[in-house]
Amino acid sequence: MTQAAFFVLTALADQPRHGYGILREVEDLSEGAVQMRVGTLYGVLDRLTADGLIVLDREEVQSGRLRRYYRLTDEGTAALAAEAERLAAGASAAKKRIAEGRRTSQGAPGTTDVPAAGPGLAGGLA
Repeated sequence: MTQAAFFVLTALADQPRHGYGILREVEDLSEGAVQMRVGTLYGVLDRLTADGLIVLDREEVQSGRLRRYYRLTDEGTAALAAEAERLAAGASAAKKRIAEGRRTSQGAPGTTDVPAAGPGLAGGLA
């Protein structure tokens, strides 16, 4: 699942939203890391609809403009939950490895903080 699809599904997890509302919610949820353009959003919405993860909830006319509201399907909720678990497991594994690496590099027996041998500053021997 792409990052954009993940955040679109997340934006729809609590309530149906229209396109602009989804864009704003994705930006908020990702703390600005994901900023989609309208064309990208509608490509993602079309793909998620084709995959059965979202459906058109309703259409409303506001200020003379048609707004389409989308919502998650049960399959979309399940896919979002599975992806969230996968990402959480990956993050947990990364954090564990980082912590283990820090413990290893901070004076564990058999390790040193001496950099690998390389050329000296002036190229000579000290």
